[in-house]
Order: sequence, then C-alpha cells, then structure tokens
Amino acid sequence: MPHREVESDIEDRKELYSYQQGDIATIFERLDNAPNNHHLLYQLPTGGGKTVIFSEIVRRYLSKHDKKVLVLTHRIELCKQTSKMLKGFDVKNKIINSKVKELSDQNDYSCFVAMVETLKNRINDKKLHLDNIGLVIIDEAHYNSFRKLLSFFKNSFILGVTATPLSSNIKLPMNENYDELIVGDTISSLIEKGFLAKAITYSYDVGLTSLKVGINGDYTVKSSDDLYSNLAMQEKLIHAYVEKSLGKKTLIFNNGINTSLYVYETFREAGYPVRHLDNTSNPEDRREILAWFKKTPDAILTSVGILTTGFDEPTVESIILNRATKSLTLYFQMIGRGSRKLGQ
Repeated sequence: MPHREVESDIEDRKELYSYQQGDIATIFERLDNAPNNHHLLYQLPTGGGKTVIFSEIVRRYLSKHDKKVLVLTHRIELCKQTSKMLKGFDVKNKIINSKVKELSDQNDYSCFVAMVETLKNRINDKKLHLDNIGLVIIDEAHYNSFRKLLSFFKNSFILGVTATPLSSNIKLPMNENYDELIVGDTISSLIEKGFLAKAITYSYDVGLTSLKVGINGDYTVKSSDDLYSNLAMQEKLIHAYVEKSLGKKTLIFNNGINTSLYVYETFREAGYPVRHLDNTSNPEDRREILAWFKKTPDAILTSVGILTTGFDEPTVESIILNRATKSLTLYFQMIGRGSRKLGQ
C-alpha cells in the first residue's frame, strides 16, 4: 500500500519569545483588573506570532477562571489553523462551522472556535446558545463583520488582535468598539531582533490616472482590471519578475479575477511554474494549489482577495503588488506575507 502523508490536526507547541511573554503579561494585567466587559485591542505586526500569543492566553485564562473562551475568525482556513494551534497548547476546542447545527456537546468543551457568519446565523435562528463565555478573542479584528456579534457578549471581556488596527471600513472606526489599544513590538524592532525578514523594495512607474475610486474608498475592481490586464502592463510585470524575482517563490496580488487570470496565462505561456487562486476556488483546489506552492521552490502564485490574511508560508521570497490600493491596512497585510523568516 502506498504511503500517504496524514496532516495532523495539532500544531506543535511554539516557544514563547521574550517580547511575546511581555505582551501576554500586559494583557493579563488588563484581564485581571479591568471590568469584565472591557474591550481591548492588541496590535502586533504580521509574523509576530499573534495566534501563538492568544493560544497561550486561552490556556492560562482557562486554568485561572471557571468560564469559557470563544475565538472568532472570518475564514474557515483560519478556524482550522487556530484550532490546531490551540490543541498544541493543550486546549481542547470545538470548531463551529457550517456543519455544526446545534451544540448538544458544549459542556464537553471550554473553548470554541467559530466562523462569524455561521455563529451569527445559528444565534439568530435560536439554534444554539453559548453559555458562560468569559473571554471572546477576535482574530483579524480590523474586519467589521465581528461587530454583528458583540451585542451577544455584553458581559464578556473582548480581546481583538490584528496587525493593522485600522478599520476595513472608514465609516466604522475601531475606537467605537474598543476601549483601549495595546501596541506590541514594531516591525523595525522585530527585524532588528531577528524575528522578521528585512525587505528590499523596488517600485516601477505606472500611470494610475485611469483608476476610479469606489464607495469603499479604494480603487474599483473594474478600473483595476482595465488597467492591469492590458498587454503593456503584462509586459511590465513579466519584465519586473525577470529583473527582480526570477527563480524565487513569488506571490502576486491583484485587484480583480480577470487580471489574475491574465497574469496566469502570461506567465504560463512564458514557461514559468504558475497557478491562480481566488475566492471562488473550491476547497479541494485551494488545498492542492497551496500544497503545490509550498513544495515548489520557484513557484509563482497569482491571487485575488484570499491570501492577505491568515496565510503563513515562510518559504515565500518575493511579493509583487500588481495592483494599487488606497488602504494602508490592505497594503500592510499584503507585504506581510513575505515578512516571516524561514525556520522561525
């Protein structure tokens, strides 16, 4: 029988670095002394280990309190990654996803990891009720989808974690939902200490006058597709790749699916190992493509709106922003995909 690799559902327990231990101590000082319904936002750059930090917080909280913990995420991949990390910290947890209709076994668990939309729908349908939640942790807290659930946990301590404490919607600022912000180590500090990779950046002159701003305050997909999918821009992209990224594992971010598909065809016809991924890809294709990207040394992955958060691949060597953005949050999330050092 051929050997098959079986993916573990438990992440190896990570060593806590001194800056992480210091931030955990600061957060617990608030947990121990602030009101039960305090809303605390914690910021740490991408690659700084936010999931490791809040997994240790969950472990310690459950050992000290006779209450339960809820971790909220906005994507199923993040649910699975978070659940694995928590198990690595000896925290037994249950994922609440679309397959979970009721929680008849909730007394068997002290920690739950839930998709925002799924949990909101189950609560609104009166299909489930989470009892005795003392701590709610919101991963990627800059997304506004979490606001829908805060009213259900009025007596819980809320801990939001993000690399970019700027709301994804300028009309819904984060200070409306959080009482306090704790800022962890800076990007420059983590680079200096050897925890993050130091980036070398290059820019190319691109005329952006044809781009139009939409109601969300960023450039529209249509105007971006019109600009970045034309032949001249594709040629500039190939030139930039050959000049700066040839042979390196590369992530290319685009604003529209049409552009990403054009990029895929352009690189494929040029003979480069390339795949395309967007939020319409089914879970099986997504897993297969990401596995291919992980194991292929000079792989190129062109994507749209799917790898900006929760995607951790330390073997990435080059990031190409084949799009313009007015969002500082999105910019930091994209370049952060290349910030991790291999072996950290």
